[in-house]
Amino acid sequence: MEKKWKVMYFQPEKPGTFIEEHKGAENKAETNKVGKSKVVDSSAVANKVVANKVETSIMEDARSEDNRPERSTVKFAANLLTNEDCGVILYDRKGAQKRFPFHEKGKRGTLYGLELQGEGITDRTYNFYEGNQIITDPYAKEVHGLEKWGAGRTRKRKTYGVLSWQDFDWQDDKPLMIPLEDSIFYGLNVRAFTMHKSSGVKDRGTFEGIVEKIPYLKELGITAVELMPCYEYDECMIEDRKGEMPEGQDNAGINTSLPLHPEDSDETAFSDVFLKQTAVKAGDRHEAVRLNCWGFQKGFYFSPKAAYSAVGSPVISFKNMVRELHKNGIEVIVQFYFPEGIRQLYMLDVVKHWVLEYHIDGVRINGFGIPVRLLAEEPVLKNTKIWCESYRDEDLPYITNPVFKNFIANNGNFRNDMRRFLKGDANLMNQVVYYQRRNPAAYGVVNYMADYDGFSLYDSVSYGNKHNEANGEDNRDGTNDNFSWNCGVEGHTRRKAVLSLRQTQIKNALSFVLLSQGIPFIFSGDEFGATRNGNNNCYCQDNETGWINWKKNSFANEILAYVRFLVHLRRKHPILHMKDELKIMDYKGCGFPDLSYHGTEAWRPDFSYISQVIGIVLCGQYAPGQEDDSFYIACNMHWTPHKLALPKLGKDKSWTKIADTTFVWGQDVDEHNHIQDSSIITINGRNIAIFKTEKIIVQRGGPKRTPVRGRRQKK
Repeated sequence: MEKKWKVMYFQPEKPGTFIEEHKGAENKAETNKVGKSKVVDSSAVANKVVANKVETSIMEDARSEDNRPERSTVKFAANLLTNEDCGVILYDRKGAQKRFPFHEKGKRGTLYGLELQGEGITDRTYNFYEGNQIITDPYAKEVHGLEKWGAGRTRKRKTYGVLSWQDFDWQDDKPLMIPLEDSIFYGLNVRAFTMHKSSGVKDRGTFEGIVEKIPYLKELGITAVELMPCYEYDECMIEDRKGEMPEGQDNAGINTSLPLHPEDSDETAFSDVFLKQTAVKAGDRHEAVRLNCWGFQKGFYFSPKAAYSAVGSPVISFKNMVRELHKNGIEVIVQFYFPEGIRQLYMLDVVKHWVLEYHIDGVRINGFGIPVRLLAEEPVLKNTKIWCESYRDEDLPYITNPVFKNFIANNGNFRNDMRRFLKGDANLMNQVVYYQRRNPAAYGVVNYMADYDGFSLYDSVSYGNKHNEANGEDNRDGTNDNFSWNCGVEGHTRRKAVLSLRQTQIKNALSFVLLSQGIPFIFSGDEFGATRNGNNNCYCQDNETGWINWKKNSFANEILAYVRFLVHLRRKHPILHMKDELKIMDYKGCGFPDLSYHGTEAWRPDFSYISQVIGIVLCGQYAPGQEDDSFYIACNMHWTPHKLALPKLGKDKSWTKIADTTFVWGQDVDEHNHIQDSSIITINGRNIAIFKTEKIIVQRGGPKRTPVRGRRQKK
């Protein structure tokens, strides 16, 4: 660290670290449009990632002497509210450090600015210091020290900001801007999605693993992946002297006490004596140091998680993943958790950074003090999907976007109420039809029956009670309100009748999600009945309980085939995913309202306390553009068969059954997809059947009906 660098001071306008690279005269032709040198052509690196031929040495080659700039300019801007001595620390690869103090000349408010010029600056890592405290830059675009998953089981790891200078070839990539009415979301945890050996990918548990799964995602038909927190954070949760989590660590693994600047000095709050005790406990009892696999804690929000990179550069890995997903028509939505104490302007800076730097299409934000109005009024985010849990009425005028509807919220209590309806609870019919049609003008709504928290979809029909003993909290963690039913046997079983009922119930649940207006959301693994073994809070299960097992049997294949059918049906027919909320009115004068309800008699639905049966008609004449088919969704959540009436159509049309959740999928048996000549149908218990209008072509000898695809009914 003997190199001489030029030190200057400037008054910054915003916090962050900004790098400019300067190559020699022989490389001037390589400068890009904004006048900065192209130091790394990372497109070759990214292409090797896709081809599954990536080695760690690729990134070393990218940082070789031939590619390094002759001179760098780095501007540091830190937000520090202090009267103590403060500044920048640079570290070389051997750990030697050099301090550069801030100066009043470079101070504006609480912002300090310092500029360094010289050779080899970007080879260093950095931190800020404030008195005796060492602070890792909360605006660091890449963080060093947390690259190896789970490596901090015995002591708190030190972190450093990386002066990253890699370039990336986006190949004209841009956000896809898929309208909300055309969207189907798919949630996943980056590590859990491909960590199981059955995933069949080379780079398990990484961003590259998601790229390898793109063919599967395309075939499934989803339009966006929603990634659980994948910004940098320390997943190792070190316990205190009493064997309990530190103050502020709740039973869902959310660290509410970690400071915004997470890196302490050597005089850390965890003494060396305690760290040695923890190491012994970790050896004797593995649960002593649990891993936060979900990431709902404070972290380094500007940096992708290094442990999720297979090539040693999370920046390159994440950008490559986004670019490849976009090439295949799939959007990327990233989830962020902001606990109490995070400034609202900082949250806004985080979201803008990921949209501008990583081309993400949306964010899902959880936490406290979410700056809804700041997000809504930011011009850069007008085309970015912003998903929050809910909105206040006074926020609605601000989030309304007449050009591109981009704000999203959960559809009220959809999951709990629909689970109760699924298992046969009474007095829910009004809520069911409300959720099925709800599609507010100001924002979109997301419908789901299962998410990362709570039971998986399979477990919601297989367990009546949570089984979280493996979390080490005596089964006290996780919600007790699961609204689930085990279909007669708790947990795993080989009874055919129970498995058949569970399969039907899962298909019923998926029908609720994919046949409702609004945005369907499927959490990874639920599309083929993956289980978490009854654990409804597996935040610390970095094992087969928390990972997705991709091994499929006939049970899983049946569910997956039905999901693909529903996704294809929804995407093909606009009436199933309208832009505006249906009005339950015949405002076209065609004899049918856009949405109508039916019971044992047509046009007379039963909304009484005990009602569990209803017929729902979506009229295709109200679809935008060319007239669509109409659909009749027959729903019976009672345990015995019930009759429903089909409304009469014109002379050239009739109703055809195209799906039934009690059918076994995948067989061409046309006689089961018959046209209903009778206006009365019988729906089996705990069953959903889908009917579609079919044109009747009149010819000599009688009417000819167009062929349809059928399914073999269970015996």
